[in-house]
Amino acid sequence: MTLRETITSRVAQAFEEAQKEGLLPPAPLPDTAVERPQNPEHGEYSTSLALKLARPLSMNPMVIAQRLAPLIYRGEELGKVEVTVPGFINFTLEHGWLRGQVDSILRAGPGYGNMDGGGGKRVQVEFVSVNPTGPLHVGAARWAVLRSALANVLGAAGYRVAREYYVNDAGSQMDAFYRSILARYKQAFGREAEVPANGYQGAYVVELGQEARAEFGDRHVDGPEDAAVSELGAWGLQRMLRAIREDLELIGVEFDSWFSERGLYDDATYQRVMNLLRERGYLTEREGATWFASAELGQDRDSVLVRSTGAPTYFASDIAYHYNKFLVRGFDHVIDIWGADHQGHVPRITAATAALGVDPARLTILIGQLVTLKRGEETVRASKRTGELVTLRELVEEVGPDACRYFFLARSPEAQMDFDLELATRESQENPVYYVQYAHARIAGILRTAAERGIDHGAGDVRLLEAPRSWSWSADCCCCRSWWRRWRGGWSRIICPTTPWTWRRPSTGSTTVAGSSRTTLRSLPLG
Repeated sequence: MTLRETITSRVAQAFEEAQKEGLLPPAPLPDTAVERPQNPEHGEYSTSLALKLARPLSMNPMVIAQRLAPLIYRGEELGKVEVTVPGFINFTLEHGWLRGQVDSILRAGPGYGNMDGGGGKRVQVEFVSVNPTGPLHVGAARWAVLRSALANVLGAAGYRVAREYYVNDAGSQMDAFYRSILARYKQAFGREAEVPANGYQGAYVVELGQEARAEFGDRHVDGPEDAAVSELGAWGLQRMLRAIREDLELIGVEFDSWFSERGLYDDATYQRVMNLLRERGYLTEREGATWFASAELGQDRDSVLVRSTGAPTYFASDIAYHYNKFLVRGFDHVIDIWGADHQGHVPRITAATAALGVDPARLTILIGQLVTLKRGEETVRASKRTGELVTLRELVEEVGPDACRYFFLARSPEAQMDFDLELATRESQENPVYYVQYAHARIAGILRTAAERGIDHGAGDVRLLEAPRSWSWSADCCCCRSWWRRWRGGWSRIICPTTPWTWRRPSTGSTTVAGSSRTTLRSLPLG
């Protein structure tokens, strides 16, 4: 049980006792919300229960709070329970107990705050998954950071997490990319070759053409086009995947698996899924195409699975992919992260999951919002170097990986965000990344000084944490742990990994002061 849950339980017990003693009239107990007060002078926790009870009990909330407060069991954790207007009950943690929590944190080590709420259930998080037809852009970087953080939190919460990149290596877009490489390859030999109308015009494709010339020589200049597209395309695909992997590693994002869309066709998964849907009555033929008939599943219109040309749509591939996730690999829960342009795809893939015989509650789909790069008040619309979209690599080279991860995690996933390049590189307390890095440097300096003096800081005496700022820091750590465990324990809270970042700035604020504090230094056995 977390500290917050402990206090909540004691407040509920006090309410029940007050009714038994006739101090409060009979009434059902409303939600006993115990939260962190905005004003630190009001303690570490607070509840507005008395305000909620005022109407049903027809009593002044101050009177209710004053009758409840003495009945709340303090235990070893609570030092003071006080009432403030207009009826809040505030809780201040006991200093001796707080000191002991510092020792508990140190004993737990890197596993501090971990829990087993997931019970070992297998969860797949599929994210980024942009078509391998060009470098990663800034929008993809945001979702790479957000969902790698989500995967880390799920792992710490007791789930077995699989991080996957879905490689869209089938379909017309990839064919256009392969033919664009072929055109640039021939141009590298001075030949006339036109990039397809639906092809890729970026400077990086010109570079790929030059690299292909060095790799293959003139073997495909005059040879059969299909063979050239096949070999150059396979090479270009691997070249782009390697670049994407390297770019993601710059910001600390790695995947356990890279799943090929083409593989769904090569191993006949796609055909098995089509046969299954047809047997269950979810396929219909009209206008020369094959449709997913989903009216029985609550959809207002059918969707094309196979075009009149015989080519499957990306929706058909997605159904086969989710069949593989749930019914072949057997994940207990699947989390998909898609771009804002896929919002309309959510209801039909949910319906398709039900058609496969899988409970749709096992599928969570998150929609990402856009990123706007700014330099102060000016919107950055293109790279200064290439004149094209700003890539992840260019962003990292300018602001660094720490700033990328911090700023992307600082905003709620469903909100559009502005990324200020000037702020991210500013060396001042206005830049939250610099602020956190500065706090870390101060802590590292203290530990380095201890090491230089041959001092084992592990034998520090936490009883010497007496200054008010030390209490604040200890309380922050303790309340953060309680909140962290509570947050990790709820699936809906886990889905939003940005929330812990609201804790980082306040705790580093305390650390900056503590780093120069005589009390902090004395808590190490410096002699």
